[in-house]
Amino acid sequence: MSEVNTPVPVDPRDVELRELVFAGHIDRATERAIRAYGPELVGWLCSMVPSEADAYDAFSWLSEELWRSLRNFDGRCSVRTWCYMLARHAASRVRTPRQQQEILVSEIPSVVQAAQEVWSTTLVGARRAEDVYAQLRRELDDEDQALLVLRVDRGLPWHDIAIVLLGQDADGDAVKRKAATLRKQFERIKEHLRASAAKRLED
Repeated sequence: MSEVNTPVPVDPRDVELRELVFAGHIDRATERAIRAYGPELVGWLCSMVPSEADAYDAFSWLSEELWRSLRNFDGRCSVRTWCYMLARHAASRVRTPRQQQEILVSEIPSVVQAAQEVWSTTLVGARRAEDVYAQLRRELDDEDQALLVLRVDRGLPWHDIAIVLLGQDADGDAVKRKAATLRKQFERIKEHLRASAAKRLED
């Protein structure tokens, strides 16, 4: 059954966050965004990186980068989508060998406290389940994993998923083309998971 495009409800959290950002209240907007979307971002990161330690590093970097980047937020996507774009960069960052870097967000106590509280309260619920589907999902390549989590677990619209995967500088036509490609890709992933799970359960 094909999906039907329906209007995406306005998220009151996003309205509030946009008002804070455009009024120049970046510290407060960062804290509110972390508290609003942090639990699901922690879950996303735990599903995308090899270990909880890496997920913690990625979430710390994400918190810092969110604070820095909201100054450049232009409203072309939701703040939630912006956070997922940063989360994807954070996941890539911790999977790449690098020198340790200081997380400077510690200079903003309210943001640090929000990040620490979100991490500690979400961690238990974010542990990956060791079932057949979870194992199969981890075997997918990075983009397929990202697509599955963003669409199934987070319910992001195709347009927003395309922005997360392409980046904020992608033009409108590129985003539309990517969104159309992602729909077909998503159907292939679902069929692959169904077939592979059925086979493994039979073994």
